[in-house]
Amino acid sequence: QVQLVESGGGLVQPGGSLRLSCAASGRIFSINIMGWYRQAPGKQRELVAAITSGGNRNYAESVKGRFTISRDNAKNTVYLQMNSLKPEDTAVYYCNAALRTSSWSSWRDYWGQGTQVTVSS
Repeated sequence: QVQLVESGGGLVQPGGSLRLSCAASGRIFSINIMGWYRQAPGKQRELVAAITSGGNRNYAESVKGRFTISRDNAKNTVYLQMNSLKPEDTAVYYCNAALRTSSWSSWRDYWGQGTQVTVSS
């Protein structure tokens, strides 16, 4: 079994910062891409940022220059540093990892349970 456990969400004022963490555990052979998605009420889930095992990063246009994704491969953990937060960043943030549980298994997506981020004064 594989688990992705997120932490770090909460309530913050506009202009503030939060740091999300997501640790993957269980039967993990290899992790390729790790990323963060978010879903606001009434909207589709969207990619926020992603990072490969080699460190290549990809960001949504709406968060470029404000959010930074990083990962610790030794700890199977991905982070999202969110600065200059805006009310429109309010959403449930989900961690995602594309990983294999053995050398002969196929790549598969795993998801965390989600953590609420609310930006409001």
